[in-house]
Amino acid sequence: IFVTARRRELDTILGLEMGADDYITKPFNLDILLAHVKAILRRTERAAGPAADPAPLTVGDLFIDPAAHVVTIAGRSIELTAREFAVLHTLALEAGHVVSTDDLLNRVWGAEFAGEPQVVYVNMRWLREKIETDPNTPRRIVNVRGVGYKLMPVEE
Repeated sequence: IFVTARRRELDTILGLEMGADDYITKPFNLDILLAHVKAILRRTERAAGPAADPAPLTVGDLFIDPAAHVVTIAGRSIELTAREFAVLHTLALEAGHVVSTDDLLNRVWGAEFAGEPQVVYVNMRWLREKIETDPNTPRRIVNVRGVGYKLMPVEE
């Protein structure tokens, strides 16, 4: 939605042709702007259709079913908090590839998170305590120094 002081018809046409869904000129009523935003959100939700359940993932002997919120290693069930599950699922989606700490913060905690990146390190430690044979020498969640973390396939 373009919100602008430019009132010429040519500006409106240009804005809409550039990809805007709506064009509102100043001064405007805040309630009207909110109604326009809600209308666009309804349209995009309808266009997206019902969300499909995310597919289960397998990384070595690690199995993750996001729809059921289940994690198993070699058939053994692992209990994880919602945050630990989200971190592990994010890494599993990129298995074998490095996911930066900033990317983890954005994808798991949200772009609006204003805390310190140490929250990732702490959660990674808790997650390793639950899924690694030896958390002090991790083989599944590997730290790539100065870059981030990657989930590696392991068979036990």
